[in-house]
Amino acid sequence: MVQVTELGYLGVGVKKLDEWKQFAANIIGMEVVDEGERDRCYLRMDYLHHRLVLHADNSDDLMYLGFRVAGGEEFLEMQHQLSAAGIQFRVGSEEEANERRVLEVLKLSDPCGNPIEIFHGPETQFNKPFHPGRRMHGKFKTGTGGLGHCIIREDDVAAAYKFFRQLGMRGGVEYKIRMGAHVVTPTFMHCNDRDHTVAFGIGGMKRRLNHVMVEVDNLDDVGLAYEIVREQKIPVAIKPGKHSNDHMYSFYFHTPSEWRIEYGWGGRPATYQSEYHVRDIYGHEPEEGGFN
Repeated sequence: MVQVTELGYLGVGVKKLDEWKQFAANIIGMEVVDEGERDRCYLRMDYLHHRLVLHADNSDDLMYLGFRVAGGEEFLEMQHQLSAAGIQFRVGSEEEANERRVLEVLKLSDPCGNPIEIFHGPETQFNKPFHPGRRMHGKFKTGTGGLGHCIIREDDVAAAYKFFRQLGMRGGVEYKIRMGAHVVTPTFMHCNDRDHTVAFGIGGMKRRLNHVMVEVDNLDDVGLAYEIVREQKIPVAIKPGKHSNDHMYSFYFHTPSEWRIEYGWGGRPATYQSEYHVRDIYGHEPEEGGFN
């Protein structure tokens, strides 16, 4: 079975594009690239042309997730794999691939209607070293792990699991968390050395996107980001702590679109062994809005 190798990029619609540009640079530390397109801008985290795209759009929500395959042969094999599974897709036009700055792209949707793209050959700019939007002690940790991970809305967890398995991912339940009278059992899917690349099944989500996790390679950058967020009075959703599944030390804060950024350091590689947890190692107390 051919598999996707990373979450390569994602696109989000934002109502406040100018505010988002400042937020991405001055709070998160991403490099904002404005190429004169009035309806969008690009966010860099490494040598790739972009990892996130901000589209001027009233949705304030996820517009697409882009999952990478290794190359042209895998791209073709993925089409056969999707067809055999009865998953509808279309091959993007050359114009659509150019828009994403990739060689080729497939367009499809997951069972909840979230737009999914599968691509190969992203534009990589080794001639343009990443320049953070603000001072950082280190850099973002991407590489073979992709941009990070995200939690998305899926109304039918079993169908979503089956769908992402057809993309070559593996995974399962990693937490049984009591929230009030209910026990939440989110599903985590991985495709590389990250513990998970996409997760779903927390319930009660109004938007497609709950959060996006970005990882840094220096612990001090998590502390610096937390200090900046507090100084700028940006709502913190979950205080600093350490997850049990991926051992990520992180905290969560609200974006101008109300979904969250998880800012983390120190995630352990995927164990490839099934286990579940009932709480985090420490911390991660909810604050404004918590996990929902």
